[in-house]
Amino acid sequence: MKLQDMSFFRIASERMKWLSARQTVISENIANANTPEYKAREVVGFEEAMGRTRQSTGVVVTNANHISGTAPSGGVRTAADESAWETGMDGNTVVLEQQAIKANEVSESYRMAAQLYKKGHDLLTLAVTGIR
Repeated sequence: MKLQDMSFFRIASERMKWLSARQTVISENIANANTPEYKAREVVGFEEAMGRTRQSTGVVVTNANHISGTAPSGGVRTAADESAWETGMDGNTVVLEQQAIKANEVSESYRMAAQLYKKGHDLLTLAVTGIR
């Protein structure tokens, strides 16, 4: 049995993938902080991401001559960030302080998910071998 087949490890792994995609979107927002008319983006909530089917493969090719693309954030859907603090005079909605707070939240959540994953592995090792 693979660890990914167990629901705890699958959910922890999916959470870490989702957090990675969220960090990518935050990085893109920061990179475009000075781009006129750029609208800050955010990934959909983890609950929604887990609720949808995993059959989505990203960009749909409607013509064989089109270049196939990849999903920009690991297959996680993104949308305009409705919680953006303000809109600048140039139409940009990226606030660097808000993005820094979000990046810190992602870092802490990723650390917690990784620790839970490790603790689950340690418990399985203890159950199987009896060695701490």
